[in-house]
Amino acid sequence: MGHGSYNAADWNRLKNSRGISDQSTAGDIFKGNGAQEKYLPQFIRMRESRDSDDSPASTPIIIGFDSTGSMGYLAAEIAKNSLNKTATMILEKRPVTDPHIMCAAFTSPTCSIPMQVTQFEADIRVVEQLLDFVLQGGNRYSYDALVWYFALKHTSTDCIEKRGKKGFLFCIGDEIGDDGKEVILDSRDIARVFCDENAPDYKTKGLAALVSEKYEVFHIITGSHTGSSLKTWEPLLPGRNAVIESKNIEFLAEVMISLMQVTGGMTKADAISQWSGDAKAAVETALKTIQLN
Repeated sequence: MGHGSYNAADWNRLKNSRGISDQSTAGDIFKGNGAQEKYLPQFIRMRESRDSDDSPASTPIIIGFDSTGSMGYLAAEIAKNSLNKTATMILEKRPVTDPHIMCAAFTSPTCSIPMQVTQFEADIRVVEQLLDFVLQGGNRYSYDALVWYFALKHTSTDCIEKRGKKGFLFCIGDEIGDDGKEVILDSRDIARVFCDENAPDYKTKGLAALVSEKYEVFHIITGSHTGSSLKTWEPLLPGRNAVIESKNIEFLAEVMISLMQVTGGMTKADAISQWSGDAKAAVETALKTIQLN
């Protein structure tokens, strides 16, 4: 997948046709009656990001978000603003070439809908697919490992396979957990969620190391307990955790763009200085804890 190109005018038409406004809540936006098989990982063998005439140097970008009850505002923000802003800003600032974006909503492996995944898309279809998702209530335990495993085992991209260049993987959530605890994605969870039989158990750090061979992996911490969350995540994904306060979630796109730019060699100072006002302050806070090798 990944044909076509992104156009902000298409987003405006889609937004108007769906009745989405700045005041829309997650409940207003995600109205599906049931999860569709085409977005459930147990029915997906592979998601592909391929070069094309429209995207001769495709770059896969995965945006995963915690969709448990406490994160409803995050899902709404991504659907209303951040996904469109990210796509248009990539085309404007070009931190990567020919973006192919895939969205993933994740909860707990034991939830009835633990994960939903779009195709990799280069145009408005990624937003259309995102709006098909069904969000669950409750506030169950969730972790990035589901998205990491899917990216490792169920994505195939020309970016890494043809050019040896990594894509980007961002997961956003408020999980706190125990400081530095090595959470395990076990073989039973993998069989339940992905229908992959005979898979090994994966500890968080080990899985992060494996998926980092294909993607530049970041965890974006938000919510009301960012300090505690950072203590959890820093031992598991050192130097790859960005903090954004809930009140600044509207600047999620600016943070992701800046992380791509810094990974590509831009200095933190230059990445921060390109923004102004509250966006600049949000990016400066987010980049404080980023330490790339």
